[in-house]
Amino acid sequence: MKDKPRDIRERTFQFAVDVVRLCEVLALKPGVIRTLARQLLRAGTSIGAMVEEAQAAQSRADFNNKYNIALKEARESIYWLRLLNVSGIHADEQSEALRAEAEQIARIIGSIIVSTKTQS
Repeated sequence: MKDKPRDIRERTFQFAVDVVRLCEVLALKPGVIRTLARQLLRAGTSIGAMVEEAQAAQSRADFNNKYNIALKEARESIYWLRLLNVSGIHADEQSEALRAEAEQIARIIGSIIVSTKTQS
């Protein structure tokens, strides 16, 4: 993976790109791997989509709601990446780096949620 962008919008977009690339590889394999890849694809690309939607939020509550959804999707992505790794289906440096990035993104999003709540 490239150097991590500082802007959360760019960071979540790059994460989605990396998830898409991993899922393309996983989708070529037969069996349960395809199902797990689809789950990861949905969750991993939803994070950035929610962050983008939050930029056009109609209220602070709407903004927080979008970021709460993004946090849930980040946590789900961590789950699928961990499952791929621990089950041995796809245990490599790429999936481990993606999991670590998802954990960092989740922490950042959590911090954004907390800071916007305290600003209310």
